[in-house]
Amino acid sequence: MSEAFVTLVTNEDYVLGALALARSIRLSNPDHPLVVMATRTDVDLESLERAGCEVRPVTRISVSKEFEQRHARSALHAAAPYTKGLKPKFHDPLDNFCKLRLWEYEEFDRVVFLDADTIVVKDISKLFGYPEFAAAPNLYETLSDMHRLNSGVFVAEPSKHTFETMVEKLDVPGKFWRRTDQTFLESFFPDWHGLPYVFNALQYIYFNLPDLWRWESIRVVHYQYEKPWEKDHPRIDELKPLIDLWYSILDGRPFPESLDVQ
Repeated sequence: MSEAFVTLVTNEDYVLGALALARSIRLSNPDHPLVVMATRTDVDLESLERAGCEVRPVTRISVSKEFEQRHARSALHAAAPYTKGLKPKFHDPLDNFCKLRLWEYEEFDRVVFLDADTIVVKDISKLFGYPEFAAAPNLYETLSDMHRLNSGVFVAEPSKHTFETMVEKLDVPGKFWRRTDQTFLESFFPDWHGLPYVFNALQYIYFNLPDLWRWESIRVVHYQYEKPWEKDHPRIDELKPLIDLWYSILDGRPFPESLDVQ
């Protein structure tokens, strides 16, 4: 079976994020490649190639002007504001739909998608044994979040037929995908398989649900909302241990034996 990790880079900030992800995978899962879907070529993609990534240029999915207007940053943030944390200024909601292009990669039997703001801190090769579509819950504030998926980590089986069907269902007149690809995938795969949250441990678990922050079990850390490389964001003090972890991985240092809630 042919398998790969896949991530998405849409700007220079996510190049840096993907570089840390690549280095974390090299430490934790060296037997699987990381394919980087890149929507731009005017960013430092060479640094990712030097890190062993396979960089593949991709284009945005063709959608109507009305769709673009509904999901543009200003329109989406006005209609469905993010109230739990701060999305960085470089966040463009329309970029998120580029994730769907991984279903075109039929040379792979199965892929594990990882957002470029994640790091893999333990072996996650068992994810390739999960069927499509598998994702962890959007768990970061209360246990009531368990019923919603988070699309920062998921398991997919590439198929151009699936991709074409997705495109048909994506741009429906008047349809608004509140959390872009995440809401769309939850709708497209209503019977999605739930992964344990440790395969996509959202950083807010660290201070909102500290009893669930069990370092010996956590496999993937996901820096949702504020990014570790951002300066002077309001969560810096609360998230300092996780920010330090991210910089440690970026610098190529080994994973810590423990990272407990302080």
